[in-house]
Amino acid sequence: MNNKLNTYGFGNSAGATDVVVRNRVLRNTYWLLALSMIPTVLGAWIGVASGFTLMAGSPGLSILIFFAVAFGFMYGIEKTKNSSMGVVLLLAFTFFMGLMLSRLISATLSFSNGPALIMYAFGGTAAVFATMASIATVSKRDFSGMSKFLFMGVILLILASVANIWLQMPALMITVSVIAIGIFSAYILFDVQRIVNGGETNYITATLAIYLDVYNVFANLLALLGIFGGNRD
Repeated sequence: MNNKLNTYGFGNSAGATDVVVRNRVLRNTYWLLALSMIPTVLGAWIGVASGFTLMAGSPGLSILIFFAVAFGFMYGIEKTKNSSMGVVLLLAFTFFMGLMLSRLISATLSFSNGPALIMYAFGGTAAVFATMASIATVSKRDFSGMSKFLFMGVILLILASVANIWLQMPALMITVSVIAIGIFSAYILFDVQRIVNGGETNYITATLAIYLDVYNVFANLLALLGIFGGNRD
């Protein structure tokens, strides 16, 4: 389970900006988000082709390595967010996340309808993003109050996901995936509105936040599609 870090310290570039600056930050964020999909797909492709996995025989060590690398990248991105190195580190991070996604992609491709499931997950994620981003852009409602509830939800999701590595309970896995889709969809709403309202003025930090939202929606939606729609015939 991939976590959401920007809500507890990363990227809190507060302060109101004028409409022109806000639009520029939002535009740059969307462009960089689109660009970040390239190393993600590349990482996933290399991972599938090479059979990449983190310490397959030791799930506990794998999750520790993942968190260490992910936190390291996010710390580096935050420290270099005002320079071109921030973009480089962000794209390197998205490549790593693509590698981490490759195991799920491989499992999905083992179904006869695997490619179709991936496309359905991609389309569903795009629809969620477009809907939430549109609401965040046009709605007059302030969604900033969701922050604490979403943060607590992510913590519970992480704990449940880590526990299920050993419990191996299908019902818990399904529950976590459904709740994760809801939480990270709401985070798209929250993070886009922060840009629109001037609460986030750095497009690299903004891209990192929204990338994690989109990544988690896609991964959990794909997992559910594999469970309920995978065809081994």
